[in-house]
Amino acid sequence: MAHSNLLPGRVRKALRSFRQTGDHRTRLANIGHLLTGNFIGSLLGLAAFALSARALGPVDYGLLAMIYTFVRVVERVVSFQTWQPIIKYGADLQHPAQRGDLRMLLKFGFLLDLASAVLAFAVAVLGALMGAYLFSWPAETTHLVIAYSSVLLFQLTGMPTAVQRMAGQFRLVAYGQLVNSIARVGLCLVGSLMMAGLPYFVAVWAGTQALGSLIMLGLALHTLRRQGIHRLLTASVRGVTQRFPGIWGFAWSANLSLTLRMSAQEFDTLLVGALTDPAAAGLYHIAKRIGRVGQQVGAQVQAVLYPDVTRLWAQGRVGEFKRLILQIEALLFVASLVGIVAIAVLIHPLLLWTAGPEFLGASSLVVVQMVAVAFVLCGSAMRVGLLAMGRQHDVLRTVVVGTIVFFAVAMLLIPTIGPMGGNIAHIALGICWAGGLSFTLHRALAHHQTARPDPLDLPRDTALLVSKGA
Repeated sequence: MAHSNLLPGRVRKALRSFRQTGDHRTRLANIGHLLTGNFIGSLLGLAAFALSARALGPVDYGLLAMIYTFVRVVERVVSFQTWQPIIKYGADLQHPAQRGDLRMLLKFGFLLDLASAVLAFAVAVLGALMGAYLFSWPAETTHLVIAYSSVLLFQLTGMPTAVQRMAGQFRLVAYGQLVNSIARVGLCLVGSLMMAGLPYFVAVWAGTQALGSLIMLGLALHTLRRQGIHRLLTASVRGVTQRFPGIWGFAWSANLSLTLRMSAQEFDTLLVGALTDPAAAGLYHIAKRIGRVGQQVGAQVQAVLYPDVTRLWAQGRVGEFKRLILQIEALLFVASLVGIVAIAVLIHPLLLWTAGPEFLGASSLVVVQMVAVAFVLCGSAMRVGLLAMGRQHDVLRTVVVGTIVFFAVAMLLIPTIGPMGGNIAHIALGICWAGGLSFTLHRALAHHQTARPDPLDLPRDTALLVSKGA
């Protein structure tokens, strides 16, 4: 399917058909809200990073970037992205008679979020103490890492994410998260004017990140109340694995694949800092922050697409399922080309006006990073399709291969050509990612076509199809 995206005729046909139905217009509106909110949030995030970089300079900013990245790595590795199994098993629980099953599923996800948050904090503190012992970190650095790690206790975002996506509350998600971004920019501006040091900016970034997680949880509880779902914590989770067979296997496999993929996305800054120096890590992190604006496109497309394709597959509407994925891939292909050209033209003045002349060395890093982002974007819809089909193990295999290739290329190139080696490693990962998902999805659909039984033998009830893992 990735190869078909490269054919201009197929792309134009997919884009035309995408605009012809009301469902597609609704999806585009939802994607537009999420992208608008995330674009504004990303701009505010870049402004906060620029203010921090100007106030701290390359070395201290590099330390802030490494502390921030360390905590994100722990959060990605330890936490369960519980929104994936909740949507997989809960997207079709819309009948009032299924309200009890939905409450059970949501509480199960919330308990996983809570356990993961506590475990992540413990791992981060232990990692900070081991790092201080093994690498002789200064006491101040160790204290700052432990202080920032406290935000992990507030990372209860898996269940809230699933609630909002299944409810279609994309506008609320898009703009509700801007509160903490605005607060962060304001506090960073104050710190820049006061010439505050590294501890101040660590406290600002940690506090506003925790605030964002609490806002997300509050918005999700508000959505549940509007749906008539109350007293979530009193629901019983006994028998959840019998009611939703395979949920543990799906959760472990899907989250392991995401953890591996995020390890390459997050661990790279630490790797650059370890193999070079904090100043190089700061330049690399600036490039990653700008590239992350492009990555948000894929993340938000998946947010809107996942509940829809899950329902289509569960209802046996395979033709619509395939057309929707092709149409989304065509949109992402066009968006990737536009993004690469825009960044190549605008990156030099953008860095000059934001982070300052000391960070102009990151301009070439940003352009190469956007090429890597383009490959990742072109696999977004295919990944969602495979998860909806229950082919999470195929996604996991693709991620494992791509992650191995990434770290092999990074370890080879970063010591010789510096931060650019990390970006080239991301391109290698992106090629493995898009190519592997394309091959796997094409094979899975072909197998389904040949193995599909007579439609008259299929159960008619959608809930029965979902309960049997169809």
